[in-house]
Amino acid sequence: MYLPKIKELLDEMGKVVVGQEKLLNRLLISLFTGGHILLEGVPGLAKTLTINTLSKVLRLNFHRIQFTPDLLPADLIGTMIYKPKIGDYEVKKGPIFANIILADEVNRSPAKVQSALLEAMQEKQVTIGNDTYLLDRPFLVLATQNPVEQEGTYPLPEAQLDRFMMKVYVDYLGKAEELEVMRRMADLNFDDRVDSVMNKDEIFAIRNEVNKVNISDTLERYIIELVFATRRPMDYGLRDEARYIQFGVSPRATIYLNLAAKAMAYLEGRDYVLPEDIKELAPDIMNHRILLNYEAEADGVRTSTIIDSILRKVAIGG
Repeated sequence: MYLPKIKELLDEMGKVVVGQEKLLNRLLISLFTGGHILLEGVPGLAKTLTINTLSKVLRLNFHRIQFTPDLLPADLIGTMIYKPKIGDYEVKKGPIFANIILADEVNRSPAKVQSALLEAMQEKQVTIGNDTYLLDRPFLVLATQNPVEQEGTYPLPEAQLDRFMMKVYVDYLGKAEELEVMRRMADLNFDDRVDSVMNKDEIFAIRNEVNKVNISDTLERYIIELVFATRRPMDYGLRDEARYIQFGVSPRATIYLNLAAKAMAYLEGRDYVLPEDIKELAPDIMNHRILLNYEAEADGVRTSTIIDSILRKVAIGG
């Protein structure tokens, strides 16, 4: 197993990034399973720093794209440029051609730009002119949303949100961690350089090992029961929750729960999945896939509350 390498990676990240253990864990899970992450949190929580540092440690190409209302799909994927000297068009590839993409404030761009990004995420390729170009592997997108400022934004439709493996909420650091951040960043001589400890071949080797992690038939059926509890809550005795759920999760939640649980087990040094792996990941995988109705909004019911109820009610092997 590559656990010593992963520990070395986390230690190297710790030279620059303080805290954010959950974010780092979810980034590695997505990287080792081919998923993408939608991140929600207020500005200044080191989202850019974290993913930029990760790209350096992994020796991968990184591009940060600031999404704005005037951004065009061509600004993202690239376009054809006419070259008078050769009398022909030449392809100019956009910033999407990198291994790790930070799509900053993805909800600030209109639907056609969001669609171009999400198509690249799903298909792992883009079309410029009449030609299709494959994106380099691995390909990881971390898209961020600012929950504070909603004026002038273009919320992602539910069908496009479903393309993200997880939606992760990032909260403020604790007092001790923020004190360490202050001390580091207030030092004008602080060195944010890190060493590369992993390469592409090792990432794909880890993916193969994650794929071999065992998940029992009982836990596979447990995932199915959790998924169906979001679609048919009345069948599971979730009467109050049934009033608020308009649509349950899609089949992607089933697939991603399986994959993410295997990756979680692998990162914990196990070759088998535990129920706790599934329970810990279920909120991140389901929270953007359960669609609540207006009654839920009026009553102040949150998706996280619904998921907690489902996890308490649905028994393993029941």
